[in-house]
Amino acid sequence: MHQEIPKELDDLAKSVVDAALTVHKALGPGLLESAYQACLGIELEKRGVPCVMQCVLPICYEGVTIESAYRIDLLVGDQLVVELKALDQLLPIHSAQLLTYLRLSGNRLGLLINFNTPLIKDGIKRIAL
Repeated sequence: MHQEIPKELDDLAKSVVDAALTVHKALGPGLLESAYQACLGIELEKRGVPCVMQCVLPICYEGVTIESAYRIDLLVGDQLVVELKALDQLLPIHSAQLLTYLRLSGNRLGLLINFNTPLIKDGIKRIAL
């Protein structure tokens, strides 16, 4: 059974979703993922929400540390993993990718956000460990 997500973490997720709605409303679908990432970072900064874009995290495999093994699109408040997409549709592999990032980073909550949808609410998936 999963533990309940702390209110502070839940509030961070709500802030990111609200910022994503603002960005999508201003830009619409059809741009590159990198454009949405930059704009979402700007929107979060305006709101005073701390985030790191393209956060490089190491993994340890067989006792060897691989320094830049993967990059999280956005790490918000040092505890919320946000994976951004600009695709025709999300596939199960995208959810699996976010789950792997959560597991490897030790974080419990992630958002998978696909900006290439007519309605952004249809492109947001919340995943918790």
